[in-house]
Amino acid sequence: MPNSHHPKKKISLKPYGLENENFHYQLTSAELHQITLDKNMGREASSGALAVNTGEFTGRSPQDRFIVKDSITEDKIWWGSINIPFEPSQFDKLYDKVIAYLNDKELYVRDCYACADANYRTDIRVINEYPWSNMFAYNMFIRPTAEELKDFEPEWTVINAPGFMANAEVDGTRQHNFAILNFTKKIALIGGTGYTGEIKKGIFSALNFILPVEKKTLPMHCSANVGMKGDTAIFFGLSGTGKTTLSADPDRKLIGDDEHGWNNENSVFNFEGGCYAKVINLSSENEPEIFGAIKKGAILENVIMDDKGEVDFEDISITQNTRVSYPIYHIENVRRPSIGKNPKNIFFLTADAFGVLPPISKLTPSQAAYHFISGYTAKVAGTEAGVKEPIPSFSACFGAPFMPLHPTEYAEMLSKKMLDAGVNVWLVNTGWTGGPYGVGTRMKLKYTRAMINAALNGDLGLYSYDTYHIHSVFGVAQPRSCPGVPTEVLSPRTTWNDDEKYYTTAFKLSNAFRENFKKFEAYASEEIRRGGPQRYTF
Repeated sequence: MPNSHHPKKKISLKPYGLENENFHYQLTSAELHQITLDKNMGREASSGALAVNTGEFTGRSPQDRFIVKDSITEDKIWWGSINIPFEPSQFDKLYDKVIAYLNDKELYVRDCYACADANYRTDIRVINEYPWSNMFAYNMFIRPTAEELKDFEPEWTVINAPGFMANAEVDGTRQHNFAILNFTKKIALIGGTGYTGEIKKGIFSALNFILPVEKKTLPMHCSANVGMKGDTAIFFGLSGTGKTTLSADPDRKLIGDDEHGWNNENSVFNFEGGCYAKVINLSSENEPEIFGAIKKGAILENVIMDDKGEVDFEDISITQNTRVSYPIYHIENVRRPSIGKNPKNIFFLTADAFGVLPPISKLTPSQAAYHFISGYTAKVAGTEAGVKEPIPSFSACFGAPFMPLHPTEYAEMLSKKMLDAGVNVWLVNTGWTGGPYGVGTRMKLKYTRAMINAALNGDLGLYSYDTYHIHSVFGVAQPRSCPGVPTEVLSPRTTWNDDEKYYTTAFKLSNAFRENFKKFEAYASEEIRRGGPQRYTF
């Protein structure tokens, strides 16, 4: 049961160099919640949730994520601006400094694991400086039973010291914060940042290397759910495109909202034991499952509350990246265990702020591979001074910051699995319609849900000229009709009422796709390259 006391076994932190005996092991969520309040490190919202401020960093810092370059990683990692190498000797020195710092602190230790499928389970020990960071680990990783804890031997360790500031010139970091993966020592070392997402993404990045290399299993930055007939659906998408929202469906059981594996035994399994959702503009009307999950046991990050603890979800004065973490059992309609069969449908979600992609379209296998490698969404105009137009944003495999291998390795695994399983792949635009950001409007959530439901139920029909129209720039097949959606909404060109502006913008985006893909061309097959959009010279 959640929050029940596990029989406290004795553990030692001395193998990590920690002589410190002042640590709490396997505290319940309620205990960590109360300690956070007692130490004035957070407040309680009117919903009962714990509200904390993560400090200087309210999101991940991709430029400060490193991987130790050693005999395990040297020849396999796709080194560059995403996977930045770190010297083993530098890691050892920095590790010793972090341990010395933590030896003077009251610590919080949790044993937990990742991967719901027992064949892929990875046991993890998380050592935290802050109580609420440990509560986040309780929420986000899978919680072992008392029986499982008896013989628990951690394979990976997360050492999390938000208050430790590195000296970049001495320690080899870029600045005072860092998140470093060491595959030989199986340690994720995090310092100088209180943003909790670094904890879960450190383990996700590790699994994104371990699973394909050692276990021939595809790791995916996606959400997943399963229908009443046992049909699994997967939702890929970058932050803000609707992964969490669209997978929390009252008519389908949630497998997980962010990180999954697809194995060779024809099943999809959740890596996590919780959800980490954006709460910007959250409402009980639009997202009742997530709204209802915000209660005692949940952690709100960087939100604005009044004196009565009422949260203003529209207030982004601290950050647009306001978040909530909660254990998956806060959602009523969940799959237990968090495993589904081979998917029948895969959705690539994109928030196209140019407003030119169809709200839903069907992809061929080559288009699916091309769009997976591209990982497109758009940054909205107006977030920075002087930015008047949307900016295309590409993140390979819809999760480049967490992918240690070359993107085409994941894409080839996905392509093979999709073909073997006979999956339908759909591109879904949850962004703008009727014009770009600032002119058009955001796609209505009820229409997106209706289109996804139609795809899941087989209501979009078999491909034919009568049922689908081929987009003249992107070459994707857009359905001519869909239950519950006005016909004109299905054609982005129709919603613009200005063909010249529409096609000018569409070709501008297609050229951005092709420019971005240049760095993958040498690795991608001819078939994958054929999945891209047309080029136009202005």
